[in-house]
Amino acid sequence: MTWWIRPLVRTIAALLLPLLIPAVITVILWALPGDPVAIVCPPELCTGGDELAAARRLDHGPWFFYKWWTWDAFHLEFGTSWRVAQGFPVGSLMAEAMPATAALALLSMVPLVLGGVAASVGWAPRRADPVLQGLGLVPAVILALVFAAVVEINYGALSTEGWPAVLRLILGAVVLGIADNALSGAVVGTRSVFEAEMNQRYIGIALLRGESVLGNALPNVLPALVGQFRARVLHLLSGAVIVEVVLKISGLGNLLWDGTLLQDFGVVLASAWAFAVLSSLLLLFQAFVEVMTAMYVRRAPAVPA
Repeated sequence: MTWWIRPLVRTIAALLLPLLIPAVITVILWALPGDPVAIVCPPELCTGGDELAAARRLDHGPWFFYKWWTWDAFHLEFGTSWRVAQGFPVGSLMAEAMPATAALALLSMVPLVLGGVAASVGWAPRRADPVLQGLGLVPAVILALVFAAVVEINYGALSTEGWPAVLRLILGAVVLGIADNALSGAVVGTRSVFEAEMNQRYIGIALLRGESVLGNALPNVLPALVGQFRARVLHLLSGAVIVEVVLKISGLGNLLWDGTLLQDFGVVLASAWAFAVLSSLLLLFQAFVEVMTAMYVRRAPAVPA
């Protein structure tokens, strides 16, 4: 396969993803039983449904709603909440939720990055794999429930501020970093990439020359490592929804969950769009690394026969 095809496909996918996710949610909104206006303003509970529909652009069909919502989203305008915090700007809700999710994701990446680095330099012995894989067999939701019980037994069910909130965040990061084979996958996956590359002929020549094996192998394995990194980040963000709900962490995943339960499509659209944009950025980063690596390898001096 020509080297530029994969980066090109990833770039196209990255550009389409923030457009596709709102389209899917819009289709779901109009596919639900009843009029979308009735979801926002049930006739038996409120009046002024026509005015509300016009304000939220629900009165001219799905294409009109999707077109204007997407246009506003790319200008970081998400309207107001339908039900989660009725009338409150969704952008403000997201701004309040993002720091917790960002901290949770960054903390949970620490063991994965350390495990990957240890595997790449040979510090992670194979005999430790069964232990890591055994830990990874515990489902994230089960481990999160255990940790939530520990926190609430010691600090109470409403302990969502101060040290208990920090503890919930740390325990949530432990869940995401260990459960569902996250850590063992990082170690085994990184090791397998490097081991496959070590069998290549140019590595033997590099050893004979006294060159660094890691320095020679890294440019060739970097795209694969970045691809694994992207998959792990997406896996962590998917698990963050469950972890935030169970451990009562006020993050973007919890906001998305609340919006889904309350059929607040304003919140659901904005939260899902934020996840889609992050996924697009990761795809663009992977495509960039693939292009830079290909250019570096193509400019490298040829290995003599």
